[in-house]
Amino acid sequence: MVAGGGCVVFRGYIPALQGRRLVASGVAHSRGRARIAGLYGSTALALALLLGTAAEGVRAQEIGDLAERMGGEVPSDSQMLMEADTLVYDIDADMVTAVGGVRIDYGGNKLVAQRVSYNRKTSRLVASGGVQIIDSTGTKVFSDEIDITDDFADGFVNALRVETIDKTYFAAESAERKGGLLTTFNNGVYTACAPCEEQPDRAPIWRIKAKKIIWNGKAKTVRFEQSRFEFFGFPIASLPAFEIADPTVKRKSGFLMPSVRIDSDLGVGVTVPYYFALSPTYDLTVSGTGYTKQGFLGEAEWRQRFDNGQYSLKIAGIHQANPDEFDADTVDSGPDGNPNRFRGMVGSKGQFDLNPRWQLGWDIMLQSDKNFSRTYGIEGFSQYTHRSEIYLTGLHDRNYFDLRGMKFDVQEDNLNGDPLSVDQYQPWVLPSFDYAYIPDEPVMGGELQIDLNARSIYREELDDDTFDNLYDGQQRGDVIPGIEGTSTRVTAEAEWKRSIITDGGLVVTPLLGFQADSTYVDQSDASVAAINALANTPATGIGTDIQSAYYRLMATAGMELRWPVLFSSVSASHVLEPMAQVFARPDEDYARSFGIPNEDAQSFVFDAATLFERDKFSGYDRIEGGSRANIGLRYSGSYDNGWSTNALFGQSYHLGGDNSFASPDLVHAGAYSGLETDRSDFVGLVGFATPFGASASLSGRFDEQTFEVRRVEAKAGYSNGTVSVTSNYTFIQAQPLYGFSEDRHEVSAGASLRFRENWRVFGSGTYDFQSSVLVSDSLGFAYDDECFSYTLTMSTTRDADGEDDDERTFGFNISLRTLGDIGNSGASSASNAAFVQ
Repeated sequence: MVAGGGCVVFRGYIPALQGRRLVASGVAHSRGRARIAGLYGSTALALALLLGTAAEGVRAQEIGDLAERMGGEVPSDSQMLMEADTLVYDIDADMVTAVGGVRIDYGGNKLVAQRVSYNRKTSRLVASGGVQIIDSTGTKVFSDEIDITDDFADGFVNALRVETIDKTYFAAESAERKGGLLTTFNNGVYTACAPCEEQPDRAPIWRIKAKKIIWNGKAKTVRFEQSRFEFFGFPIASLPAFEIADPTVKRKSGFLMPSVRIDSDLGVGVTVPYYFALSPTYDLTVSGTGYTKQGFLGEAEWRQRFDNGQYSLKIAGIHQANPDEFDADTVDSGPDGNPNRFRGMVGSKGQFDLNPRWQLGWDIMLQSDKNFSRTYGIEGFSQYTHRSEIYLTGLHDRNYFDLRGMKFDVQEDNLNGDPLSVDQYQPWVLPSFDYAYIPDEPVMGGELQIDLNARSIYREELDDDTFDNLYDGQQRGDVIPGIEGTSTRVTAEAEWKRSIITDGGLVVTPLLGFQADSTYVDQSDASVAAINALANTPATGIGTDIQSAYYRLMATAGMELRWPVLFSSVSASHVLEPMAQVFARPDEDYARSFGIPNEDAQSFVFDAATLFERDKFSGYDRIEGGSRANIGLRYSGSYDNGWSTNALFGQSYHLGGDNSFASPDLVHAGAYSGLETDRSDFVGLVGFATPFGASASLSGRFDEQTFEVRRVEAKAGYSNGTVSVTSNYTFIQAQPLYGFSEDRHEVSAGASLRFRENWRVFGSGTYDFQSSVLVSDSLGFAYDDECFSYTLTMSTTRDADGEDDDERTFGFNISLRTLGDIGNSGASSASNAAFVQ
């Protein structure tokens, strides 16, 4: 220690130092982490406290008062750690200076500088020489010199650079702080792009340069004055002034980035959304879109969150200026002589957790016509088939409950009553109910599962298709996918099974099943007439006795045998597993009657995936009767080099009773399925996967006598991070009874290539061999990194019949992190920082 001239100098050894570290106790009474609005960090508070009290006793109340003025907090048990080569205390000037390798750590805040001094008389604190500050939130400040008051309300910084915790960056020749809340960067730069490690002086992808950047800590905004936007260092736009939300702010009222849409019927549309951050739990977004051909579209969406869920409400509407821009006699244009002018919609979505097991939700859309939301791309409601529903679900352990009411809306441009219209045949489902119960404890050593299902359907108009095709030498072609009227069905099903492994490795699984259901129908006269006409055609020759109620019972006794055999070698292992199932059942009640509507079992595909199903129908309206055996061989292999292979091949046999798949119903489910004969078609599957991203599979169905291909699907894919390729080929043999008199086969493929790390080019296409038409194709390229992304797409859709004009779409989207998105893929999310003009 050297004393003289009113100075006390500590070199090498500082009181209370151990090595070069000074431990300042007594800070435990300070009230928390002091902050400088994300600019200087609270380390400066620690510096002032340390240097201002190092030579005198620490006064806890003064420290607490200073921390309280800062409005920050540090942990109550924080200790201040300091390292410096020399500490000088000038008693006459009342100044404390730390010189040489100064390092301060306080409450998670850190400061590094070559020199730090604090003048107790002027309350000025100066840090200079490679100053680096990291506050407890992770915000980093770099500067040549920082000069601030000890309450941090005012200050000045030279050659400043700031890196926030969310990776946004400020830089400026100098910065001034006034009033503790307002920071002004002079000749500043702002970007959300990290500097290039190899070339730190290279311009970022985008940045904003401004004569002044004003960071308002109270309003939580950043204002740019006399600014210009630069892309890869080249100026592309200038603005006299604009504001964005503070990058740390996730919700703030203001304009969101606009979006653009181009459509041949609507024209060019520019959407400008405004976001209202009304409260931490609810907000509102209003949008206006001006279309050059159709006029002004207004939208509003209200969102609100609760502790147990959330809901939203959206409305949209337009007065179409030129309905004749759409194709004549469509929903969009209106019937001839009656243009569709006023169009709109109301939609709501919600989901609430009533308790940890039960959930209530809804997704409802009401609109002026059936195609408004799709035509104008209303976000969340523009899908081709929209399902409006209200539901209640419950899940506990292995038990499941689901109750919902549904209405299907097909958004198409065909007018109601048009023979090609689909929407007019869509039903109301009031309600649909499913319940599954599996006891936790075994029942007689096995697993018991009980399922309940019920559905009630109302359809306003008969859904019948008529076509002329040859079937069994007869000209016919009526199917009835849905009756006009009401049908209700209630089903209860129970299944018990137990697996027993013998000493030889054979897995024996006995199975018992029972199903009972009742169906009630109230059909219109049009439905009764159509059903009678269908039932009495020469192709069926069945006839029917239409009743108002039907009751069915089905009991099943089954046995499954599996014998997995393992073959191992030095570099691979293989498992061969012969499988056999036998199910004994009575005939299906009403199998040869058209009286029972088939609403949920219309889709049916027999392949390797359904070979070992006890009931191969896809729903409850049809049940499989008669005795049947399923036999197959399953294989799986794994290799030390990472490859894996799998295969399955088998056949099904009808052993006795009526074959349900040879018994037609209103939609002829089971016809051409490969199961309508006593010996089914063969089904098979083979596939492989590799450790380097390649995989492929081939599945098919083959005639049981000639091995002719009935159905085949081939898939292949490859992905290694740079190249991604997928392809799919599908072939389905002609099914005249379904209305497909010719073979159907098409191939689709997609590919994506990434190059130069951030660039991608991608494309896809689908080719229909039957019509020799490239049904759809698309091409695009994109750039994406941590701060910027750009996507450009071009696609064409063609009608396989050649009746409609080709539909071409063009899309682009530009996304600037922290600023928002602009393009024709929809407005920015309301959770983004607002763009304030």
